[in-house]
This record gives sequence, C-alpha cells and structure tokens, in this order.
Amino acid sequence: MRAYANGDMEAFQALYRRHKNRIFGFLLTKLKNQSETEDVFQTVFSKLHAARGRYRREIPFLPWVFTIARNALIDHIRKKETYQKHITTSEVAVESYVEPSPDDLSDSISIAELSSLTATQRQALEFRFNQGLSFEEIAEQMQTSAENSRQIISRAIRKLRKLMLGKEMSRERN
Repeated sequence: MRAYANGDMEAFQALYRRHKNRIFGFLLTKLKNQSETEDVFQTVFSKLHAARGRYRREIPFLPWVFTIARNALIDHIRKKETYQKHITTSEVAVESYVEPSPDDLSDSISIAELSSLTATQRQALEFRFNQGLSFEEIAEQMQTSAENSRQIISRAIRKLRKLMLGKEMSRERN
C-alpha cells in the first residue's frame, strides 16, 4: 500500500488481485444483489484510490480497506433506503388520492395537465392506477426494469403535483 500511495500502479494491481475476491464476497453477502455489489465494489476502490495519500503505515491494509468497504456499504444502504422511502411516500400520496366529485371538476387533473406528461409517463400511470399493475408488471409491459418503471411513475406524479399546486396557488390569488 505504501508503494501504491507513492504512485506505483503495479502495487495497486497487486493489492487489487490479492484482495478483490474477499472484498467482493463481503459486499455480496451483505447486499445479496450482484449489480448493487458491483456498484459498491467500484466505489470501494475509488475511495481507496482517493484516500491513498492518507494511508498510515501503522494500520494494516486489510482492516483499513474493509473499513472503506463497510462505510461504502453503509452509504449505499442509506441512499437506497432514502430513495425507497421517497418512492413509497409518493405512491401513498397518489394511491390515497380521492377522486373529486363531478361537481368539483376544477380540482381534478385536467386533460391539459395530463398532456404535459410524456406518452411513457401517461402509459405508466395508466398501468399503475387504472389497471393496478405492479412495478414489475409495468416493467414487463413497457420492456424496461422495475426500477425504471418506478422512476417513470414517480416523475409523472411529481410533475402532476407541481401542476396541481400551481393551479391551487393561482386560485388562492384570485
């Protein structure tokens, strides 16, 4: 590690070959998802590279790199939980939305507001809320990933909320 900290790239290659399987295995047992593990694994070595100048000789390399791995894992999990909490909050808000009565059509989503969405967003909302499909089923119908279908719906909901809020604020001013 000292050689790598001094700029020796061959030393990095040796460290990487020697420890990559242990680090990857550690992350995979915690995440249980190949794709996420690969992302965090890359983050670990990016952080190792960024911190190479701060490496202290008195600390053995393996515990040091596993501390980096553990911290990258914690950061990843926190970020994922925050994202999922945001998605869940958006879903609850939309799913708990009560359709306005016919007498109060001014509060409903207008055709103009819906037309401000992309065709993909409108289709995803149709699948989710009119047909009751899960994100996985929507992904299958739209030939994308479940994560992407969730993101399309989330963006559409945010856009509609923003439009509805703007409409509400303009009514209050009048």
